[in-house]
Amino acid sequence: MTPPPIWPRWLGLAGLLPQLLAMLALIGGNPEARFVALACAFAYAALILSFLGGLWWGLAAAHGRAPLWVWIAAVVPSLIAFASAYPWMVGEPWPGPSLVVLGLALIAALGVDWKLRAIGVAPDWWLGLRIPLSLGLGGLTLAIASL
Repeated sequence: MTPPPIWPRWLGLAGLLPQLLAMLALIGGNPEARFVALACAFAYAALILSFLGGLWWGLAAAHGRAPLWVWIAAVVPSLIAFASAYPWMVGEPWPGPSLVVLGLALIAALGVDWKLRAIGVAPDWWLGLRIPLSLGLGGLTLAIASL
């Protein structure tokens, strides 16, 4: 696997910090910080999932001849992120189940990343960047859901 360029690698890893800080706040056990930490973790996971769709859209646009499924896949993350907020909107249990959905979606996004690389839409180093970031953020989000 080709390693990613230095700046995308370090900036991508820095992108794990908000979720890590939310987890540390939850582990700290301050009951007054709990809701804020959970809400931040939810919002950040939803934001990044939507961002992935934007990345895929950008890769498809730059490629010029991306297959239709790439364009469709690029819209799905935003729809999942929005749907995951539904329980909150209607007063159902939240954010635990929503965090599980987002965590699993972040990890499942690797399937699209892998396919984008396989068809030549993503650069050689794409998976070297995406694997640790998707597993890292998805794993942290799932861990937060369990707290």
